[in-house]
Amino acid sequence: MVNIDTVYQKVLAIANKEQRGYITPQEFNLFADYAQKDIFEKYFYDVNQFKREPGNSTDYSNMLNNLEEKISLFEIFDEILNVVSEGGDINLLNDIPNLYRLGRITVNYNSTIFSTAEEIQIKDFDIYGNSGLTGYTKQRPVYLRFRTNAQPDRLKIYPHPNSDPNIDQVRASYIKSPEKPNWSGVEVNGNFLYNETASTNFELHPEEENLLIVKILQLAGISMKDFGLAQAAGQKEVNDISNEKA
Repeated sequence: MVNIDTVYQKVLAIANKEQRGYITPQEFNLFADYAQKDIFEKYFYDVNQFKREPGNSTDYSNMLNNLEEKISLFEIFDEILNVVSEGGDINLLNDIPNLYRLGRITVNYNSTIFSTAEEIQIKDFDIYGNSGLTGYTKQRPVYLRFRTNAQPDRLKIYPHPNSDPNIDQVRASYIKSPEKPNWSGVEVNGNFLYNETASTNFELHPEEENLLIVKILQLAGISMKDFGLAQAAGQKEVNDISNEKA
């Protein structure tokens, strides 16, 4: 976790030192949210890229381990989902509003059969439903993920689990999205004093503090049409990445 006030004060100090202007809390919060999302989403892109590298380089392995450690801060395991109909429907938007990527779905039928469900596509459903070899059973359940106008993100489990969680239970492991950062302060004599209680820190790994500062400064420079600030911040990011990979 990265303290949001620490980042804000460093951003202000750098901007003021360069006489670039003042960044309001409202502006900072917008930039902070965008910067955190950008860093978070790049984790998964980098993981895919490193896994494609040939060979078994120790450097790549270390970088992958580092990325996986950062992603692990957002992993949630075996959270119970609510079955909302006798047809095995689950409303993911209600149960996991902060869902980023869905992982394993398990079904515990009558507390005796604990099975991992396989995701299938709607076009393949008839194959799974009618085949004796690949058909779904309580030992080998399947699920469809689909959307409707009324319910934008749903699951349907086959065979249908009972909607009473005391009989059957459906659980999900997933990666959640980081909580939106927010710097909150109280204005006193024209100055804003930090309100820790009403603020929300960055959820990223502490190692990302410098990168957050750089990205926020880049966004501030673009917003203020101060391309010198944006360029300077961008160069610092390039240097930091080069040093990290060296």
